[in-house]
Amino acid sequence: MPAESPEHLRTSLAAAMTLDLKSGLFYRNAKSPCVNLLLTYDDGCAGRCAYCGLSLERQGAYGDKSFIRVGWPAYRLSDMMERIAERGSRVKRVCISMITNERARGDVSEIIQELRNRLEIPISLLVTPTILEKNDLMRYKAEGVDMAGVAVDCATPELFGTYRGSGVGGPHTWNRYWQCLEEAIDVFGEGMAGAHLIVGLGETEREMAGTMQKVHDLGGYTHLFSFFPEKDSMLAERPLPPIGQYRRMQLARYLVDEGTCSSKDFKFDATDRLTSFGLPDNELATVIETGRPFMTSGCAGRDGEVACNRPYANCVPGQEIRNYPFTPDDMDIKMIGEQLWRRDKRWG
Repeated sequence: MPAESPEHLRTSLAAAMTLDLKSGLFYRNAKSPCVNLLLTYDDGCAGRCAYCGLSLERQGAYGDKSFIRVGWPAYRLSDMMERIAERGSRVKRVCISMITNERARGDVSEIIQELRNRLEIPISLLVTPTILEKNDLMRYKAEGVDMAGVAVDCATPELFGTYRGSGVGGPHTWNRYWQCLEEAIDVFGEGMAGAHLIVGLGETEREMAGTMQKVHDLGGYTHLFSFFPEKDSMLAERPLPPIGQYRRMQLARYLVDEGTCSSKDFKFDATDRLTSFGLPDNELATVIETGRPFMTSGCAGRDGEVACNRPYANCVPGQEIRNYPFTPDDMDIKMIGEQLWRRDKRWG
């Protein structure tokens, strides 16, 4: 019998380690308080996103495909719920991730109900707008989901079309994704829904800052990722964005999401590289020294701190951490300060 949803789900290596389903140690003793559950089917995902390890275009069986850099082993939902219940102090949130498969629409409801019947824990849902309507979001909320995310990923409609839509023969459209984001904010409430955005797909810093502002103005928040080349994907040869570019976008995201600044306050050079955040130097330094702008942005647990911190999901553990899954220490802050205005050549 195939290991398919809703009885089986894949989970990230970090979550499997948190649940003691896999052995291993986290670099610098990072923690992973969110269990990510990814729906799985033998016929996989119908998306053809150029950067995604789950893409229909990527060779191999769907169950063997990696996602955001690491493997995602499959387990029985019942077994994982038992582990979550036994390790309640470690797990602060569960996030269900849909894929573009029509079966996911109904299976998500069954999974939500199973979780809600067994566990008292916040549940997030990363939705697939292409196969959903607003009524689905309303049903998921009624069943127990409290937060939702929409993986817009690309900062411009042109990049979205190139890497997710007609450019790769994919089913997704820019307009539907933004419509779904608005629906999610309406259903779950302001600050309870948001967009995933990926830095390094060819956008300018001005474009990314403007897109993050658009999310904020709608009442949402941004979960920021650094592009990471997925082996055997269509963008496998594309390099990571320069660390300086990513640090500036992290700081911009934090200032926008916190309402400290608007992207209209930012200044850019002739190449649309961000040169000023529009804050006095001492105020900006105070924000940087907290380290918080450079930590993973994700759904919070009941304690208000980010639970979905995805340790090392878009970088190799080491000195050049992209999203810190813990509060950066003094040495980290010093290095971040050096990286922030680095003038690396931007990949076009």
